[in-house]
Amino acid sequence: MATARLETTLCGLRLPSPVLAASGTFGYGVEFEGLVDWRWLGGFIVKGLSRQPMAGNPPPRIYETASGMINSIGLQNIGVRAFVGDKLPRIRKLGVAVFANIFGYSIEDYVEVLRVLEDAEGLAGYELNVSCPNTTAGGIYFSSDPALLARLVAAARRVARRPLIVKLSPNVASIAPLAKAAEESGADAVSLINTVIALAVDARRRRPRLGAGFGGLSGPAVKPIALRFVWEAAQAVSIPVIGIGGIASGEDAAEFLVAGARAVQIGTANFWDPAATARIARQLDRFLAEQGLRHVSEIVGTLRLEPNTHEQEDHHHRESPGGGRAVLPGGHSPRNGLSERTDSD
Repeated sequence: MATARLETTLCGLRLPSPVLAASGTFGYGVEFEGLVDWRWLGGFIVKGLSRQPMAGNPPPRIYETASGMINSIGLQNIGVRAFVGDKLPRIRKLGVAVFANIFGYSIEDYVEVLRVLEDAEGLAGYELNVSCPNTTAGGIYFSSDPALLARLVAAARRVARRPLIVKLSPNVASIAPLAKAAEESGADAVSLINTVIALAVDARRRRPRLGAGFGGLSGPAVKPIALRFVWEAAQAVSIPVIGIGGIASGEDAAEFLVAGARAVQIGTANFWDPAATARIARQLDRFLAEQGLRHVSEIVGTLRLEPNTHEQEDHHHRESPGGGRAVLPGGHSPRNGLSERTDSD
């Protein structure tokens, strides 16, 4: 079982570990009985729940990339009422903290799902998947508009008595305004990142690899992106940040904690190793012991981003191929003297 070194308090909940399994990669949890040592998990987040059952997108739904995978499941699920009646009684017997992931296409969608779940026993809290278009506001994504996000979170907060986590999207220019909007509207934590919008193409057929066209990229390919967003969010808010994105080992998890996350979620790794979440928790515990640390909290937010000296500026601010200086978001220079171009170049 998890050691005292990993014990974590998150959103007022005392958890045996800061390592949780991410929504969409762990089913409803019961599918992993006999495959994972629950004693090492801080908890898990069930796949997204909606007001009504959803059939999801046409196949193919998953395409493996060189360093990850693109999925376009389409949020297929049995609906919140079937979840409460059929799945939750069995989930309660697992003896681990369970969070319900919720999505919708209007504020009322989210509120209605929350109302149903509030009457059910056995849940530790909620995670709002806000990477959905608001069909009542011209299709604007909740995840891209701080004002719209604030309205959603405030409405959810009025209904939810349990801890409320808001899962943020990386498909934005800046994460800080969105993290702040979530915090100021009543969120107990933010989790990030969701998948990165991506496209895989079959050049021979001149067609997309996925039935729905675009999908969400996850796995090792997105880890550096996720680390950047986690650091930026942790600088912007005082509520806990939960890191997600390409975590496949205990040291990967430690990187997110150093960047400012207070907990992590394991996603794509569960597809190739069903025991990944527990394994990563054990590896994190071993990493902390090797570092001579008594508790996981000792590494949280310890990343040092030192200001450049004039000499460092001359070294790092190399000329980019377009003739301009390459500067990372937030004004930071690329490390190791490498030029870096972004989509805006």
